[in-house]
Amino acid sequence: MAAGAPVSGKRLRQQAILEIVARTPVGNQAELAELLRERGLTVTQATVSRDIADLSLVKVTRGGRPRYLSPDDLASTPGQEADRRLARLLAEIPVTVGRSGLILVLRGPAGSAQALAQAIDRSTLQEQEGTLGGDDTILVLFADQARLERWLDRFQRLQP
Repeated sequence: MAAGAPVSGKRLRQQAILEIVARTPVGNQAELAELLRERGLTVTQATVSRDIADLSLVKVTRGGRPRYLSPDDLASTPGQEADRRLARLLAEIPVTVGRSGLILVLRGPAGSAQALAQAIDRSTLQEQEGTLGGDDTILVLFADQARLERWLDRFQRLQP
């Protein structure tokens, strides 16, 4: 890129999205697209959807209203709110639980594992040694059987 070259449209748009969601409770993609248009950016619903995925934005409820947050903003979310987010995800995403030794295998629809693994990591469910999320599968690792059982009991109470 030549010196003084303009910032790419995608990069500029994504910077604008991060600024908007940090300052404004944006509850849906159409609302975000409109706010971007007000800034003079030309966007489509599909573009906004891809940018939301690229930026790993997540939708949470704050003050009774849904809004998008960046991973950095979500990291500061208290444990109880993270538990509520996990419970909401579990209400929306069917998850099956399997076992293999000291590993729980959680399976959901394609594309759901990263959001669920992140919600588990930020929740107050802290008996696990760690989580590993793929596309539709999460491995939850435990040091011993007692911790696995305590975690599983609490996890199942969060499920509808």
